Amino acid sequence: MGRPEVCVGAVCRRGNDLLMVRRGHGPAAGTWALPGGRVEAGETLAEAVVRELEEETGLHGVCGPLLGWAEDPTAGRPWVVLDFECTVLTTEPPEAGDDATEARWVPVWEVPELRLPEGLAEFLAEHGVIETLT
Repeated sequence: MGRPEVCVGAVCRRGNDLLMVRRGHGPAAGTWALPGGRVEAGETLAEAVVRELEEETGLHGVCGPLLGWAEDPTAGRPWVVLDFECTVLTTEPPEAGDDATEARWVPVWEVPELRLPEGLAEFLAEHGVIETLT
């Protein structure tokens, strides 16, 4: 197992909707997740959030405060994912890009019904993004 990889995620809300992308590659392929990915060398965490948001959805945004963090040990090397609140500045619909095969605003009550990466629904509920799971 290698050194941990630092990743970021963008938690973008618009009213009762949450911005989600369907992963096209890697161990999470086919699942719906937050836009995000690895932090590149020389990049701040906020820059990585804004870049990943644009690459995966075509939307422009501003990185806000840290919402929380999670670990993903299943990717071959441990990943530490720092999820930030993010404000989308444009009203255009999202368009999937980079490693996302789909991107859309999802009503928060539908999020738990999607095929999500392990632990994402619990993370979102714990941080008040979706209703508490029962």
